[in-house]
Amino acid sequence: MEKQKIILSTNLKERLKDAINSLSHDKIFILTDEITFQLCKPAIESYDYLSNALYITIGATDIHKTIESLTHVWYELSNKGGSRNSLLINLGGGMVTDLGGFAASTFKRGIKYINIPTTLLSMIDASVGGKTGINFNGLKNEIGVFNPASCVLLDTNFLRTLDYTNICSGYAEMLKHSLISSVDHWSNLLHFDLNDVDYSQLQKLVALSVKIKERFVKEDPYEQGIRKALNLGHTVGHAFESLALSQNKPILHGYAVAWGCICELYLSAIKVGFPHDKLYQTIQFIKEYYGTFTISCKDYSHIYELMKHDKKNNSNMINFTLLGDIGDIRINQTATKEEIFEMLDFFREGL
Repeated sequence: MEKQKIILSTNLKERLKDAINSLSHDKIFILTDEITFQLCKPAIESYDYLSNALYITIGATDIHKTIESLTHVWYELSNKGGSRNSLLINLGGGMVTDLGGFAASTFKRGIKYINIPTTLLSMIDASVGGKTGINFNGLKNEIGVFNPASCVLLDTNFLRTLDYTNICSGYAEMLKHSLISSVDHWSNLLHFDLNDVDYSQLQKLVALSVKIKERFVKEDPYEQGIRKALNLGHTVGHAFESLALSQNKPILHGYAVAWGCICELYLSAIKVGFPHDKLYQTIQFIKEYYGTFTISCKDYSHIYELMKHDKKNNSNMINFTLLGDIGDIRINQTATKEEIFEMLDFFREGL
């Protein structure tokens, strides 16, 4: 898989122009959702080199990360004269960059695309690393391909457009990065005040998170080994997301990951010795900013079945990334059904 060009910029106009000029193209398409069309399109619509760009808009939030939205993008690309030499710019959060990347990867057997993530979550996670896809059959990211964007432009000025919950959502992935990285980084994140965001400090933390993710992606681009470290919190988190979608009560991805981290750090503590003091410090931070996800014991079997569909599983065994300590990564760990139900008991009753 080709290495992505990732640019952290405070001059989006010039950096985007350079990126476009480096790629041969006949037409430019810009994909947004209904929210980023309103909030983020104004940031780029005055750029003279985008005066002939064609906009494609889909519904917002993860409930529209569907094959119907994907089909709409394909129709728009086809009906508006898209060719194999066209360029798609994905302007939006993780749902837009995931779905747009998949649309670009499959239209005409693949066209070039650029990601301009506009949420914290998409800056440090979804837009970086080459994963694309959609939700399908009630399951999170069930269909997709590995195919990196030609360029990812990170302009943290977009973060000022976000509300509190979307800042928190992205920050959960940053917290995950710290857990698989170093105690110092983890400690710094636990002391960041999400109620009074220091955007200059946040920009530095974004840059560090991107470097952490890039390191794992470079070493293992197709997630056969150590890149699975990035899945901490996701085996349970994706199941929580799918459960919420089935109840027509979607939750933000980062919140699901935060709650998933509680569960998987608990498994880490009982199976590979993750320190209890660090477990409870992390839980306390998550409780303060993310609250909890309400489940009952009646949901356990459904959650378990959803976890069995996780793409990282082998031979029908549910696969976890666990930690012996912060930065001590243990991939390809398994747990029994009884242990998983005990984990859910801890999540539901132990907070």
